Amino acid sequence: MLSSPLMLQMPSSMTDEQFFEFCQLNRDLRIERNQFGEISIMPPTGSESGNREGRIIQQVMNWTDEDGTGIAFSSSAGFKLSTGAERSPDAAWIKLERWNVLTPEQQKKFAPICPDFVIELRSASDNLQPLKDKMQEYMQEPGIQLGLLIDRKNRRVYIYRPGQIEECLENPDTVSCEPILPGFVLKMGKIW
Repeated sequence: MLSSPLMLQMPSSMTDEQFFEFCQLNRDLRIERNQFGEISIMPPTGSESGNREGRIIQQVMNWTDEDGTGIAFSSSAGFKLSTGAERSPDAAWIKLERWNVLTPEQQKKFAPICPDFVIELRSASDNLQPLKDKMQEYMQEPGIQLGLLIDRKNRRVYIYRPGQIEECLENPDTVSCEPILPGFVLKMGKIW
């Protein structure tokens, strides 16, 4: 089993449309592209990690339905960042006022927007530093307000906010996402 993403070097002339088509032709793969045009194909998560990711998105979706001010996304959604990178966080949330500015065509593909809130879950096969680098990449984006990197292996949650140093919580029972997501508290019991 692969322990890290497979990196592919692609011609720099691959357009956004061609990359989207490439991803659609390979729907069973989790594919991202960085700002340098390098494509990474991530191995599937194990069943346990998939369950924990589901528990995360369940909580985000439930809060989103109750709150009504934004829209939530699973790891199947891709977003085009201002650097040209296309990323698929494990869970994401965008304020409706930002989402509704996009055209229907933009919303159907890899939306050219960075979510307000992202979560990345470290799978057993993931190296921590590339995930921390990805979180720092998000923090440079317009619109991002909060990011969580959940490291189940070490029972840590790294909290990212633009312009601030990362904060690390050791084995928390809950993680508050206030004030960005009013009232949303991520319960860690079924994620650990």
